[in-house]
Amino acid sequence: MSHKIVVDGVSKRFRLQADRSTSIKELFTRRGRDRSADEFWALRDVSLEIPEGAMYALIGHNGSGKSTLLRCIAGIYQPNAGEVRVDGRISTLLELGAGFHPDLSGRENIYMNATMLGMSRKSIDRVFDDIVAFAGVERFLDSPVKVYSTGMYVRLGFSVAVHVQPEILIIDEVIAVGDEQFQRRCFDHLYTLRRDGTTIVVVTHGMATVESMCDGAAWLERGVIQMVGDGPEVAAAYLKRVNDAEAATRESVSQSEPTREVRDLGEAITLTDVEFLDRSGNPMASAIHGDPFTIRIHFHASEPLEDPVFGIALFSASGIHLTGTNTQIDAVPTGRVVGTGSIDFHVPSLPLTPGEFELSVGISDKFVQHHFVRAEREWRIAVRHGGGLPPHGLMDLRGEWRIRR
Repeated sequence: MSHKIVVDGVSKRFRLQADRSTSIKELFTRRGRDRSADEFWALRDVSLEIPEGAMYALIGHNGSGKSTLLRCIAGIYQPNAGEVRVDGRISTLLELGAGFHPDLSGRENIYMNATMLGMSRKSIDRVFDDIVAFAGVERFLDSPVKVYSTGMYVRLGFSVAVHVQPEILIIDEVIAVGDEQFQRRCFDHLYTLRRDGTTIVVVTHGMATVESMCDGAAWLERGVIQMVGDGPEVAAAYLKRVNDAEAATRESVSQSEPTREVRDLGEAITLTDVEFLDRSGNPMASAIHGDPFTIRIHFHASEPLEDPVFGIALFSASGIHLTGTNTQIDAVPTGRVVGTGSIDFHVPSLPLTPGEFELSVGISDKFVQHHFVRAEREWRIAVRHGGGLPPHGLMDLRGEWRIRR
């Protein structure tokens, strides 16, 4: 398989401040100082190969070197070490309205940008109407772009970049600022370009895009390659690192907080704590969509109770009631309860999609007439993406598709 882009041992250094002294005093005080302290290595010995016709993602945290690598590939930055070999005409979409002249009209900017990207006047004329229609700026075509909204800037910039018949398209996640309808049109057009053989390299934080659209991906951290491979494989590894780091942070915060005290409301039974447990039964700070999940309710009964009813209710962060159940609805007798104990509500595969959720817990008598405890939306649980494509919305129905022919 031929490779459109080869990155071979690329390193890129930036200086954090200028070396030039601005005063005689600074000239003397800066003498002998180690200038290497002012240097920042955005990329260190990065190597990867992007096949012809592939859609390839660069992922990682902010500041990981993704955009710097993208600009090295586009020829905007020259590496301090290593080389980038590119075979084909590049079209870039790196910044909002990059290359637009604010005082020129949309029409004039289309011709100017497309010319800068290597198109002839005749070629521009042939796709001009398509560019305008895709961008949706017909009414403002002859107005200066300085009066355009941010969305119009994005649409026009993207439209020009993808209609110049690029052999290689470089995108730095500017699509994410468009509205939902425009984003869908962008992805539809990217699919068409990819089908026609265009090589696409994109910086993105959207793991669903990496898993569903990208043939390959490279994960960078502090300028160093962490992993190169198939899109879904790299996305899953990156998400695992993110989830583990977040869980560790939340665990350290929770350990520094005071332990929830037993709430003595003069009732026969009180709620002492609620925990979220992972597949191994260990407390966790965030849950993973599709993984086993357990809610453990701790209680203390100061006197014997027969078949108390334990209930839960889940809400979205915006207050939408998603689901609720209790031991009576599920026909689970709790028996005679006295002293300290706990009860688990286990979900084999968590149906909540990635997001923030809130939990209510209640304890009632066996007739559900008297409520000993009603703790409304007191616990928060973050659900994270654990690999694979989560469904849209707040919950996964866990249904099965069956096709009949």
